[in-house]
Amino acid sequence: MHASAARRRLRTAGIALALLLAVAAGVLGVWRPWTPLPATAPVGASAEGQAGAPAAIAPAPLTLPENPTVLVFGDSWTYGSAANVPTLGYAYVLADLLHGKTIVNGVRGSGYLKPGIDGPTFGERITLLNPALDPDLIVIQGSINDRAQGVAGYREAVTAAWDALAAKYPEAVIVVLGPAPHELPVGTETARIDTDLSELAAARGWWYISPIALDWITDQNYLAVIDVDLGRKHPSTEGHRYLAEKLVSALDELRGAPVTEAGGSETTPDE
Repeated sequence: MHASAARRRLRTAGIALALLLAVAAGVLGVWRPWTPLPATAPVGASAEGQAGAPAAIAPAPLTLPENPTVLVFGDSWTYGSAANVPTLGYAYVLADLLHGKTIVNGVRGSGYLKPGIDGPTFGERITLLNPALDPDLIVIQGSINDRAQGVAGYREAVTAAWDALAAKYPEAVIVVLGPAPHELPVGTETARIDTDLSELAAARGWWYISPIALDWITDQNYLAVIDVDLGRKHPSTEGHRYLAEKLVSALDELRGAPVTEAGGSETTPDE
C-alpha cells in the first residue's frame, strides 16, 4: 500500500513538472531578449500594470526609404515650444538628420484626453489629417498633458486614436515616442502614461521608444536640455537638437534590430 501511494505521488509530481516546463517554454518562445522592452517595461511601470498588460506582438522590421517622409504628430514638444523659433524644434531638425522631410503636427497642451491650446485632442486631430499625406513613417509623440486627466477612459482614447491613424495611413510605419520628463524625478502619472502607451504599442506590434526608460533626460543633463525659465520646462533649442539626435539614434537601432518569432531563431533584416 505504501509503495503504491509513493508511485502515485511520483506520477503526480512528474505531470506537474512537465506542465511547468511546457509553460516556461511557451513564455521563452514569446519573450524577445534582443529588445530593451522600452516598449513593455518603462521606468515607473507598476506591478499591476504589467500583470494586466495585453499580450505583446513582435514588431516588424523597421525599414525606411533613403529619403523618408515623416509625419511627426504630438504636443508642444513637437510644436517646437521653447526653441528660439518653433522650426528649430526636434521635429523639424529630424528632417535633416534623416535626410528626408518632416510634416510637423504639434499642438500645445494637447493629449489623448485633454484638448490643446491650438487644437483639440489627439483623436480629433487625427480625423482632421489629410489622408493624401502618404508618410513613410509616423512618429506619434507624448503626451504628458494627460497627467491630470486620470486613468478612466485613457487607454480607450489611445486605442481609438491609434485605430484611426492606422486606418488613415495603412502603408506607413508607426513608431510611438513616449512622454519625456519635463521635470525630475519622473512623476507618478507621467510614468503611468509611459506604461500604458508601451503596453498598448506592444499589443499592436508597434515599436515604442521610451525617453524615460532610456534615460534621455537625467539629473546630469536636465538643465542642458530643459529650459526651466522662459521655456516653462520645455526643451531649449539645444535640447530640441539633442532630442532629435537621440530619436534618430533610436530609430537606427530599430532598423538593425533582429526579429525573433515564437519558437524561432533570431534574424536581422539583411538576412
